[in-house]
Amino acid sequence: MTGTATGTPTGAGTAIRLAAPAPGWAIDADVVVVGSGVAGLTTALRCTAAGLRTVVVTKARLDDGSTRWAQGGIAAALGDGDTPEQHLADTLVAGAGLCDEEAVRALVTHGPAAVHRLIDTGAHFDLAAGGELQLGREGGHHRRRIAHAGGDATGAEISRALVEAVRAAGLRTVENALVLDLLTDGHGRTRGVTLHVMGEGQHDGVGAVHAPAVVLATGGMGQVFAATTNPAVSTGDGVALALRAGAEVSDLEFVQFHPTVLFLGAGSEGQQPLVSEAVRGEGAHLVDADGIRFMLDQHELAELAPRDIVAKAIMRRMRERDADHMYLDARHFGADMWEHRFPTILAACRSHGIDPVTELVPVAPAAHHASGGIRTDLSGRTTVPGLYACGEVACTGVHGANRLASNSLLEGLVFAERIAADIVAADTAAADTAAADTAAADTAATERPEPVEHSLLTEDAANVLAEDAANAEELPLIAPEARIVIQRAMSRGASVLRSARSLEEAARALDAVQSAVYEPLAPDAKAAEPGVDSWETSNLLCVARVLVAAALAREETRGCHWREDRPERDDTDWRRHLVVRLTPGRGLVARRTDTAAFPPVSPVLIPTDAPREP
Repeated sequence: MTGTATGTPTGAGTAIRLAAPAPGWAIDADVVVVGSGVAGLTTALRCTAAGLRTVVVTKARLDDGSTRWAQGGIAAALGDGDTPEQHLADTLVAGAGLCDEEAVRALVTHGPAAVHRLIDTGAHFDLAAGGELQLGREGGHHRRRIAHAGGDATGAEISRALVEAVRAAGLRTVENALVLDLLTDGHGRTRGVTLHVMGEGQHDGVGAVHAPAVVLATGGMGQVFAATTNPAVSTGDGVALALRAGAEVSDLEFVQFHPTVLFLGAGSEGQQPLVSEAVRGEGAHLVDADGIRFMLDQHELAELAPRDIVAKAIMRRMRERDADHMYLDARHFGADMWEHRFPTILAACRSHGIDPVTELVPVAPAAHHASGGIRTDLSGRTTVPGLYACGEVACTGVHGANRLASNSLLEGLVFAERIAADIVAADTAAADTAAADTAAADTAATERPEPVEHSLLTEDAANVLAEDAANAEELPLIAPEARIVIQRAMSRGASVLRSARSLEEAARALDAVQSAVYEPLAPDAKAAEPGVDSWETSNLLCVARVLVAAALAREETRGCHWREDRPERDDTDWRRHLVVRLTPGRGLVARRTDTAAFPPVSPVLIPTDAPREP
């Protein structure tokens, strides 16, 4: 990876696309939202309410995103005596010096009202005896400010409410669809996305949604590691798409490893059951095999320290005891509390032969949440004109080097509303401009037709695709068999404990996977063919390479980035962000920001007569 210390990046767009069949159908819209979690559906509902033709594209079913897996809750200053300033302070401490304070202030100030609007949408949170919200506490929070639903099923309830609202509003949705690439015009402006519908639904095969505004709300990238709490759909598709489109990403080295994931045995891979931080918030203790509470001398908040501190303490204790897990002791809760406050976790534990009512729960850290992602401003705008990002796929500056527990649902909610407001304002401005030229513009701006579908491409749709294809270069695909190679290399070299040596080994393994694409095929072998498995694997490799490169470049320990060979935090050289982009030659270029504050996001247009970057 090469780069400069500061400055504005040059060039825009990479012209790189995944190898895929040409789209055979298209939908015309004003906005396309990719993802159906709290971020995506909130954006879609707000845009639709403003009269914009909105299409939601989601990789599985509408209710199958990462939001539904969120157990703990949503954090906001909702309780007596709590204030946004206190929430701000806790968030900044957890972020280890790299939060963008303006972004955090927007989050905590607008958060309480956004939660109440979510309740108005139909979400039912747990209530105390007096009818007020029942608030829990999690790591890094000095107050009870976590609103929860169904005890430990908050994400499922939020997803239910938003999905019902989307269906009631009659939004056009495309389910079981993997987004492939961004469509752009000759100036680098967004024109929509290409996507592949996976055998179910009204469409099948590769198609396109044409829209001047695209919102990426695709969730995380936890599947880049061999063991993660993320669902199988979390393969980094949004970040990889944005990189190919020329967008900047930031802070990708900061991957949060949840401290207490149910330990299913050495070598267990795939999605792992989460044991929510809320369990510790209600008084559970972390202990070793001898029953000793080892967090008491690690932090003033003990088990409720920020997640990076707890994860590191668990890893240290595991090394000291030559163990592969620690334990969570919540036997003192009793059966009634487990059954009513944590029914989901209780069921998960029992399904694996562990009864937390009477037994210690084995736990170990696993990949959980990406604090970094596609760099955005406070309105969710990326460096590509017309492309927005929201939720875990975005890097707003809110989380810094380590996310504060239960801030993620709130971030998706608050910034989704800000994105929708920006899209509506831009659309209104465009309509006002058109009104100067035609008296019919007022009607067109207020009485919009439904999204228009084309089973065969219209001339306009074909022109959009032709303009994009004229500038595009197809990326050779990675064979699906390489997926586990990538994941195991990342878990060995870029997991909780990192060093220059481990990261270099991971980089070599990833380079070998990349290089194999260009080597002559064996007589009985064939190149990877376009398909969901090869597209996902290619996305995973893209994201993994950027993550490892950024982790190697950051020569310090900060937040959830722990370098064993650089154990100290270095505020002089490294209290700043790493911003990375992909070049047309598929190389990575990085720069460091001047301060911990995010520089302005300045979308870059390509002049008509400008040559593309070599």
